[in-house]
Amino acid sequence: MENCIFCKIIDQEIPSYKVYEDEKVYAFLDISQATKGHTLVVPKQHVTDIFDYDEELAADVFARIPKIARALEKAFPEMEGLNILNNNKELAYQSVFHSHVHLVPRYSKKDDFSIHFGNHAEQQKPEEMQAIADKIKEQVK
Repeated sequence: MENCIFCKIIDQEIPSYKVYEDEKVYAFLDISQATKGHTLVVPKQHVTDIFDYDEELAADVFARIPKIARALEKAFPEMEGLNILNNNKELAYQSVFHSHVHLVPRYSKKDDFSIHFGNHAEQQKPEEMQAIADKIKEQVK
């Protein structure tokens, strides 16, 4: 895609710190390095976000995640955890509109990185939860 920074990185028009590449996927260090080793995994095929994936592309991209995660773990034995993030659309903090998966190594609770899921278990009644589940189930094809 024209003017896509990740397409330009994949095509070697813009330099990157590549950590992995095959015929389907390109993985490189995130320039901002939330933590040491913060890696982006991108499909070589331009898709905007997860909503543009078909099953084959999803299998191709997500099958590579464990391999790259294990490489991070071996490269940084001091790593104590790993966040895997995929932001889709602007409200969900997607800032580059070529789908990508963040692998963010975690070294301590003092990393300058956080995710917070509030506990909202008491906000929905069981019948509301079932209605939500049913609405989603109807759309899964």
